[in-house]
Amino acid sequence: MAKVCYFCGKKPVAGRSIARRGLAKKKGGVGRRITGVSKRRFLPNLQTVRAVVDGTPRRIKVCAKCIKAGKLVKP
Repeated sequence: MAKVCYFCGKKPVAGRSIARRGLAKKKGGVGRRITGVSKRRFLPNLQTVRAVVDGTPRRIKVCAKCIKAGKLVKP
């Protein structure tokens, strides 16, 4: 299970990257136009850390939010 947080299950989510051109109407142009939409992925901030899991130290992938929350126990 790559790119998945061990504790909360946070994983990559899909999104879009929108390319625009033109000058905004507010700035005196005719408006911004969408010229392309491409797919992208938002990746979680995963860190590989050593933690105690079931009484034994192991390397696991944990998101930064879970590390800050103190959900893991260091060996």
